[in-house]
Amino acid sequence: MSQLRLNQLTGRWVTIVSERAQRPTDFAPRSPVADGPSDRPCPFCPGNEESTPPALETIDESGSWTVRVIPNLYPAFDGEDGFAVHHEGPVHVTADGTGIHEVFVYTPDHLAGLDRLDDTAAEQFMLALQRRFVSHAGAKHIRYTQAIVNHGREAGASLSHPHGQLMGLPFVPGEVLEEEKAFARFAGGCVLCTTIEAELAAGTRIVAANDHAVVLCPYWSGTPYELLIIPRDHGQHLQDATSESLAAIGRALRDAMAALHVTLGDVAYNVGFHSAPHQHAGEYHWHVHIWPNLVTQAGFERGTGVLINVVPPEQAAESLRSVSTSSIGS
Repeated sequence: MSQLRLNQLTGRWVTIVSERAQRPTDFAPRSPVADGPSDRPCPFCPGNEESTPPALETIDESGSWTVRVIPNLYPAFDGEDGFAVHHEGPVHVTADGTGIHEVFVYTPDHLAGLDRLDDTAAEQFMLALQRRFVSHAGAKHIRYTQAIVNHGREAGASLSHPHGQLMGLPFVPGEVLEEEKAFARFAGGCVLCTTIEAELAAGTRIVAANDHAVVLCPYWSGTPYELLIIPRDHGQHLQDATSESLAAIGRALRDAMAALHVTLGDVAYNVGFHSAPHQHAGEYHWHVHIWPNLVTQAGFERGTGVLINVVPPEQAAESLRSVSTSSIGS
């Protein structure tokens, strides 16, 4: 029999259907991402820096960059005006898409994804994110910053060179507003701190844990092999985390992606960093979502908003634990 589980972060129900459980090998690898004509150089590879706008930030090592942050050439959000809503009739509401849109090239290696970062690169990944969050928080017109990594065409990547995106928004997205409400209504403290305690006690959904981070397949996983990385240090904003904590979380992210790669192969995925809105004053605990792009939403999911997960998180966690070759970010 299927089981309904409540996602405590969103207030939505998900359906776990263990009878339809699939093996890791049942999922197809990602489709390759084309960079355009074969004679066109990759704009994110070293030596092609002139193909992009001037970098907002570059981390150099021995004369060669390791991380570059550049303005997006085709920004979805641009401009420094505030969020002004306009009513165009009784039901049509619009606003200018102001904000910040940056590309985060986290490795010079065209073939190295998150799963292949060394310890130093994993730490630099998180520290560079932190600096960009600080910069965005200082912009008066930015209320929320969303950092993402899309890998694979199915996940929305348009270029194959590993990179992420940072979007400074003049509004707080509905998904984050729902999470804020979840933290506010949870009785007994922080919902994610309590989740850490409960999952460590149960053990069945833990993928890895150390002094600074816990990696788990959440009880309310809405998609197969969904992962959640929760910092052990309770903090609302990513930009306020300590360097030591961020370094360990970077390694946790790298090792979690490596476990997914070994278990599932080179599948498409999305990574989303959820931090409290910049002017947030209530309860929150920043965290990282990992969503492997393994299934397609059908009419039921789109019509109801209720996700159907054919791989119970307990089964997914067991598979991921079995391939882990090292402890997460010591």
